[in-house]
Amino acid sequence: MNPFIHRVLAGAVLTAACFACLGAHAAEPIKIGVAVGLSGANSVVAPAVVQSSQLAVDEINAAGGILGRKVELDIADDASGAVGAQKAYDTLVFQKDVDAVISMETSAARNAALPIVARGKKPFIYTSFYEGHSCSPWMYVNGWVPEQQVAPVVDYFMKSKSAKNFFLVGNDYAFGRGMLDFTAKYIAQHGGKVVGEEFLPIDGTDWTPILSKIRSAHPDALISATAGGAPNVSLAKQLKGSGLTLPYGNLAIDEGTAKSMGDVATGIYMSGSYLTSIDTPGNAKFMAAMRKRFGNDMKTPNELSEPQYEAFYLYKAAVEKAGSTDPRKVIEALGQVSFDGPRGPVSMNHSRHTPLAMRLGQIQSDGSVKILQTFPNVDPGAQCPNIK
Repeated sequence: MNPFIHRVLAGAVLTAACFACLGAHAAEPIKIGVAVGLSGANSVVAPAVVQSSQLAVDEINAAGGILGRKVELDIADDASGAVGAQKAYDTLVFQKDVDAVISMETSAARNAALPIVARGKKPFIYTSFYEGHSCSPWMYVNGWVPEQQVAPVVDYFMKSKSAKNFFLVGNDYAFGRGMLDFTAKYIAQHGGKVVGEEFLPIDGTDWTPILSKIRSAHPDALISATAGGAPNVSLAKQLKGSGLTLPYGNLAIDEGTAKSMGDVATGIYMSGSYLTSIDTPGNAKFMAAMRKRFGNDMKTPNELSEPQYEAFYLYKAAVEKAGSTDPRKVIEALGQVSFDGPRGPVSMNHSRHTPLAMRLGQIQSDGSVKILQTFPNVDPGAQCPNIK
């Protein structure tokens, strides 16, 4: 077993044992399940997601818990895909009987999880950015969607780089297809042209044939939408090795992955709602708490881990508003509460999604991200208008 997975799962068991030691008279803990890709494509970003979850639970418990009850964290590996997610959610929902699920996952894992969450009637906060328009009576989302994330990159390339012809590259599954479908339509609506669109399986690692097609098409700019984590690394390395030097916008890269990639990430453009350099009191407090809690073992907080931290506080606010962990009462309350965190005030009140400040950035040689433009309060659009 991967040593990180072993430590995470052992820690979850130890946490449960410690709460049991409180005795029969202690209030029953509130159990929150976290399904995340400890293995597979998302394994690059999963450690930061786990740390954000642990920090949130530590802080909430230190402040008295939720309705006077301690919070217990139960982490399961979804292996970054549908089959793993089915196993993870069966365990969390039906065997562990968690009170809620808060998870950063691939779209394939999320889609496999939703029927299980619905059968088990568990509140589910999905914390990953994704391709949009995934709806369930049991799900809320606090990550960005294409309506918020694509425009900053495309507009910048068109206006600042005089780009008219775009080549699109993605992983061949829901996220890659959905993101690039939206991107292609946006480019066409704004007078640009897509001169090529290619996809690689989510577990594929050889981008060479696609890079050859990019070279032949002579685009003005390249935009990619991969599964995040490992595919971002392999694409960037092979792109740099190919000698292609066109402007490159990555719709799926996070700051933590960028820092791990060395100079191959330098110059990549990205758009997101969270960067460690955000100058807000909430972010300063969050970063200080992360450093204190994890020290030299801290993984770089990023677009895929910070929303996980917020989601625990949004769930806490919903339970306190409902006065109960009753699933239906919590679901009703989730659309009415907010949390002022590292990204600023966040509410999942627009079609079960979140208006967000978006930031266009460019990755620097040290892996940090220079913010080029900020767009406040960007609406997610009509994501789930018919879900009540």
